[in-house]
Amino acid sequence: MTAGRGGTAGAGAEAVPTARAQLRALARCQRLSLYSFAVSAVGALVVGALMLLPIGVGRPLLPGAAEALRRLSDRYRCWTERWTGTRISPPEPLPPAEGPRRRRAVRILGDDGFWRDLRWSWLEPWTGGLLVAVPLWLVGFGLFGAVVQPFVWPWLGPSNWYAFVLVDSTASMLAAAVLGLLFVGAGLRLAPTALELHARWSGRALAAPYTTELVRRIEHLTDTRAEALDARADELRRIERDLHDGAQARLVAVGMALDEATRLLDTDPGGARKLLREVRAGSARALQDLRDLVHGIHPPILTDRGLGDAVRSLALDSFLDVHVTADLPGRLPAPVETAAYFAVAELLANAAKHSGGREVTVRLAHADGTLRVVVADDGHGGARPEGGTGLRGVVRRLSTVDGTLALDSPPGGPTTVTLEIPCEPPCEIPCASSSPKTSSSSGTA
Repeated sequence: MTAGRGGTAGAGAEAVPTARAQLRALARCQRLSLYSFAVSAVGALVVGALMLLPIGVGRPLLPGAAEALRRLSDRYRCWTERWTGTRISPPEPLPPAEGPRRRRAVRILGDDGFWRDLRWSWLEPWTGGLLVAVPLWLVGFGLFGAVVQPFVWPWLGPSNWYAFVLVDSTASMLAAAVLGLLFVGAGLRLAPTALELHARWSGRALAAPYTTELVRRIEHLTDTRAEALDARADELRRIERDLHDGAQARLVAVGMALDEATRLLDTDPGGARKLLREVRAGSARALQDLRDLVHGIHPPILTDRGLGDAVRSLALDSFLDVHVTADLPGRLPAPVETAAYFAVAELLANAAKHSGGREVTVRLAHADGTLRVVVADDGHGGARPEGGTGLRGVVRRLSTVDGTLALDSPPGGPTTVTLEIPCEPPCEIPCASSSPKTSSSSGTA
């Protein structure tokens, strides 16, 4: 097994999007600009249902219109997360279709998420829609100057202006074509930026209300506190059981053997020496049991050397070919390092037992106040969070430090598990296991 560390210079800098990425971003801008018309239409339908409520006609129309608007807003949330990685927390679901229509309409009117969706539906065409229309206009105007203008300029008359170029000759036509290509390039370059800005706008307009976020946070803290207390109780029971069945039993046997050796010292010195040798072996086994128990509670290498070297020690103990890359600028908070260490240990154990692969890659990095750990193996895939206790245990351990687990394991492999734990910037104390230098080291087991 090999383990290395290091990072690539400038790895944190954002690379310029490729031409394919720019075209993909432009197509997404086109989709958003077209959907803005649907958003405006559904928003108008909701307003119409609201205006018809006083005469009773709007009661059966409002629930359907509100559901259609929620489906559109959920689609925008999904697109934003898929295209830019910006997650927008959804509001609480709309009131279920139970009871009379009048009562459901009243419950919808009292829902904060419904009013936020309605406000978004009226602002999106004028903000988000116009924002993504800018690169589309630049590309369209540029294609007209570079592709259409060269063939039709003689028939457009003497006052044919393309931007600030008067196209009345072949030379001016070529200048307009070059200017059109520049417009196309500017539109393509601007498309990813427009998507990012649209994601920010959508995050402000579509995020769940503050009260909803506060309630969810309280519920999450309550659940994680209960899980942490249960896990602590289980851990204490495990420690007590291991001490009782392991080191304690061996120490009792050592004491009994010492008593027997003491009685045999005068009558049978040879037998006493044999018992003392057994006592030495038993004490060594008891000491090893205690070391294993302490290692299971909190590995000493994690305290002494930090997360990077602790994970490398796991790599050296595994019979799989494990490659570790750590780009950590310093020591992280102890709860974060502990949660990440045991999560990686469980994932490596799962890969060894169930993946059927031969290589595992572990990457650790800290950026933007988040520790990100990626564990990937070349196995047959098909892993599911609900398939066993291992991944559920990892999720439970991460939840105590507000961490998340993302699993990508299609049938046939490979399996990639991404752990993200928010944490404060690392302390200034340098750590040998987390040096940001680009040097690398490896060990073989």
